[in-house]
Amino acid sequence: MTGDPAGPEAGSQNLAPRRADRATDRPPAHGAIEIRTLTDGGQRPAEVARTIAGFLAEARHSLDIAMYDIRSETDAGALVIASLLAAAQRGVAIRLLYDVAHPGPIPVPPPPETKPEAIEALPIPTRGVAGVPDLMHHKFAVRDGRAVWAGSTNWTDDSWSRQENVIVTIESREIAYAHTLAFEQLWERGEVEGTGKVDPRPEDVDGARVRAWFCPEHGEALSHRVAKHIGKARERIRIASPVLTSGPILATLVEVVNESRCDVAGVVDDTQVDQVFGQWKTNGVSAWKIPLLRRILEGAPINGKTSTRWKPGSVHDFMHAKVVVADDTSFVGSFNFSRSGERNAENVLEIRDRDIADELAAFVDEIRSRYPPATPPS
Repeated sequence: MTGDPAGPEAGSQNLAPRRADRATDRPPAHGAIEIRTLTDGGQRPAEVARTIAGFLAEARHSLDIAMYDIRSETDAGALVIASLLAAAQRGVAIRLLYDVAHPGPIPVPPPPETKPEAIEALPIPTRGVAGVPDLMHHKFAVRDGRAVWAGSTNWTDDSWSRQENVIVTIESREIAYAHTLAFEQLWERGEVEGTGKVDPRPEDVDGARVRAWFCPEHGEALSHRVAKHIGKARERIRIASPVLTSGPILATLVEVVNESRCDVAGVVDDTQVDQVFGQWKTNGVSAWKIPLLRRILEGAPINGKTSTRWKPGSVHDFMHAKVVVADDTSFVGSFNFSRSGERNAENVLEIRDRDIADELAAFVDEIRSRYPPATPPS
């Protein structure tokens, strides 16, 4: 992608962290957790690159980065790389993990376009992680063992300007330590299998209750955890995910929708959902999910973005945010709420906090308002 596409919302509040209440001038209730949201055309790549560079610039001792897709060929990408190199020059110990070729087809999510030769040329320790059995799909960075950059955002121009995404930064030694443990397992093994063995312990972060979840070790447990919160919700459920294919989540959502138990709404990537229906019809193994997903799309206000079908060199304008809000609890991270996501290397933050849930629910409502109802293929 070339240039810096930006719509009328460029430089808008979408990229800003939570600010003080203007009426009372109070500081944010949870200064240690910041949420940034990105929309298609809502900001320029350079704006997001500067926030990443700012996060990296504060490193004094160490930076551990696990990134599914990272590109440095553009001006914005070069800014992030320059910040990494500056950190290395001032003595920061840096390690970088990235995904390498998967042995099978990857229709959802689309494959990364990271150039291993460009990554390996950097004067820092790097390691490519083989997609065995599935993807190294993380998008996180740990700074000095006390701060984490996480969410759904890859480090590419399209991720920063043409996709819906969420960035979470959190100051917590305990949450940072959990991410460091997950990083070390991948660094040692060099493949996805056998990693993510980090217990999702609850931690208090400025009053918010936070758990760090990692797949593949806790993939199935994570899906059941999300389904449990969806089933318990009595006020609202908001979902943003490129696809919805996790069995426990689908089954629970159908039950909630059929019983009109609470306010359910969401947004998906309609192009990728159509691809999923096509796969299910042909492979037979997952055909039982077809009526479940169809019922959800027809029975709840789930909208869909018609993104550009992936091909080499195409614009990557996917609906890429990965959020579930169930009453006051939010799940946000790299995890598509899918069966394949359970087997990838993924990271998710479970955050129990009313203000954060309100913010993420409002984001889902904002982006779903931009797109028409999702339609299952005939």
